[in-house]
Amino acid sequence: MKILVCISKTPDTTAKISFTQNNTKFNGDGVQWIINPYDEWYSLVRAIELKEKDPSVVIHLATVGLADTEPIIRKALAIGGDEAIRINADSADSYYVAAQLAEVARQGGYDLVFTGKETIDYNGSSIGGMLAELLDLPYIPLAVKFELNGTTATVTREIEGGEETDEVGLPAVVSCQKGVAEQRIPNMKGIMGARTKPLKVLEPVAVDTLTSVVSFELPPAKAGVKLVPADNPAELIRLLHEEAKVF
Repeated sequence: MKILVCISKTPDTTAKISFTQNNTKFNGDGVQWIINPYDEWYSLVRAIELKEKDPSVVIHLATVGLADTEPIIRKALAIGGDEAIRINADSADSYYVAAQLAEVARQGGYDLVFTGKETIDYNGSSIGGMLAELLDLPYIPLAVKFELNGTTATVTREIEGGEETDEVGLPAVVSCQKGVAEQRIPNMKGIMGARTKPLKVLEPVAVDTLTSVVSFELPPAKAGVKLVPADNPAELIRLLHEEAKVF
């Protein structure tokens, strides 16, 4: 069985966010980059767990990015991927990214494609669905449990107000979130082995981008805390009513 795990590079959650070029481009200077947690902690680790049960499973990683994404690719290889593919392009357009990944998946003949639920920078949750459509494969999003029996997957996914359990025949595309697996840290053997694992660089296929960034903006700065004396509940009620608008 061949599994393709789609990964992406995102800023660490503690990074200071700023923009350049008239607020149209994210400023990456001094930013610590990480593997998108939904891709790493859940999609990749669940693929590794499947490989641990069946050593014949092969795990390939794929990402769309320039050379500066290679450190996070190597980390994913250290955690447990067998080899990686980097499509040499940089785009914030979901369709463009999905089309590049779909071409890799199509050429590779994968039985299962895993994506994270979303990336923590754009929160678009769109790549998995687009991939499935481009590949003409069934798609199950928001998976919290994933079990495999032969060529049939049983997937429990989150829905409004509860959970739903589905069965799907492979090949299929599944997006994963918390619950599917638990985070793993690469060990020294994995880190050393990742240095020699194959990392193939492909040029992107010709695809039109459908969206472009007009501008970014930061959320409003948080206001200071107002302290109300304990012996003045009337003032607290007034602030909640007139300023906080809670009732």
